[in-house]
Amino acid sequence: MTHFGAVVRNRRERMHLEDRRFSLRQVAQRVGIEPAYLSKIERGDVAPPSEATTIRLARELGEDPDVFLAMAGKVSSDLQEIVRKRPRLFADLIRQLKAAPDDAILRVVREVRDGDW
Repeated sequence: MTHFGAVVRNRRERMHLEDRRFSLRQVAQRVGIEPAYLSKIERGDVAPPSEATTIRLARELGEDPDVFLAMAGKVSSDLQEIVRKRPRLFADLIRQLKAAPDDAILRVVREVRDGDW
């Protein structure tokens, strides 16, 4: 079982304990995939699904789509487009932040979001 599949299965099964609507069949139906395919994803028999399916699955399970995409080895197409516009700057930024603690990164995010340059 891949890490992605294991996380999906564990989350869905935990939710199913409290709400029967989170059976494999019902989740697959709401996400728009076949139950057999969801089962294969959860067991790690197939690669993680497309970006769109991964996002729908994350939302259905109450998870952050970007986190699910990262676990699936993907980056959302909107983030890819942002990086493509200024690849050198974003590559440098990400490399510089690589070893920074979370609180430092959150400070940068807040400053950019709030416009405190």
